[in-house]
Amino acid sequence: MSHLGPEPESGKRVLRREFLTVRSRYTADDVRETGASLAARALELPELAHARTVAAYVSVGSEPGTRALLDALHARGVRVLLPALLDDNDLDWGAYAGQGSLVSVQHRGKMALLEPAGERLGPEAVLTADAVLLPGLAVDARGMRLGRGGGSYDRVLARLDRAGADPALVVLLYDSEVVDRVPEEPHDRPVHAVVTPSGVRRFRRPSP
Repeated sequence: MSHLGPEPESGKRVLRREFLTVRSRYTADDVRETGASLAARALELPELAHARTVAAYVSVGSEPGTRALLDALHARGVRVLLPALLDDNDLDWGAYAGQGSLVSVQHRGKMALLEPAGERLGPEAVLTADAVLLPGLAVDARGMRLGRGGGSYDRVLARLDRAGADPALVVLLYDSEVVDRVPEEPHDRPVHAVVTPSGVRRFRRPSP
């Protein structure tokens, strides 16, 4: 069985339920305020300050808000790539062109996602990114990320590895989601930094 698809019941799945339960208590105001703090912190990262292309994502529901960061990067002239979910859970990409450039797409069995409305650039477009912002539910002291379990970003990270690409990997979280340890599997890859409303924590020195 491929490790890039949905996974069976595991310690990761139990933890996901716990983190999602906590997130479900956040209000729209909480998400908006968190998003403003995350944008301010993330924009201080050298990896984003010097990036020409950033692969990001549009937060939904009670995820830590990314909209303020997307708009700030776009206003700086950064090329922002946003994902579009494919039927096999892989990700295509499109360029963010501002507030009016997103459409709500309902995928079977999933919540509606906000995706770029313009041209699809193909799954390989992520290879052009200087930094990749990853969604997640937690990160531990080693930089290991707990994802949502659908396998989409496992595919992205595997694609980067195969191509020898080494963009900065950054996860955006609430403060309570930085923990001592999360379960890992052989294919899991550590991120380089986590951004929370209270600050930035690095797990590897940025490449020169």
